[in-house]
Amino acid sequence: MLKSALLGGGASVVAATAMGSLGPEAAFAAAPDQAVKPGDPDPNFAEGRIRSIKDNVLMVLGSNLVFHQIRVVDGTSLWKLGPVGFDSAKPGDGLYARGVRMPDGVLAAESVWLNIVNIKGHIRNITTDRIHLDHNGKDVVANVVAGTSVAVHSDAPATSDLSTLSVGQHVQILGAWRPDTNEVDIATVFSPH
Repeated sequence: MLKSALLGGGASVVAATAMGSLGPEAAFAAAPDQAVKPGDPDPNFAEGRIRSIKDNVLMVLGSNLVFHQIRVVDGTSLWKLGPVGFDSAKPGDGLYARGVRMPDGVLAAESVWLNIVNIKGHIRNITTDRIHLDHNGKDVVANVVAGTSVAVHSDAPATSDLSTLSVGQHVQILGAWRPDTNEVDIATVFSPH
């Protein structure tokens, strides 16, 4: 169910600033200055679930059943509810990756977002440590992570105070999926009011 919310030689990796923001919101943004025809796959983007890891290469099966090899290099930024090291990537994790396609077909990753989700829905129930969200008729349990989870109300600055959220309210949650469950850990809850 959350799979649909996840989240798809000699050349060097382009600098991070050339690829755009490395924040989690960038995983869902269009690539800057991309010359990809409508309907064509972006050659510098990959998505799917990690099947295995060999050295610094993630073997990923995309949701479209395309197999990707994603090389993590010294300059790769990894996100899993926050910046993490390569050892946080595990088989079964979902991911989005953006980078530069090498001549051998391997994607040299500039950014990798592990288990990232961007879901919208209505709050069914809320407690101090979790939000039950109605996402397209399915229950999603969004866990509050102390010191990490924040709420953004309209144009106000982010706050760790989620007490202003209420049952029935429509929200958008950016966070990290707990693979093979209906649970996510909250990075940010966006609320229109």
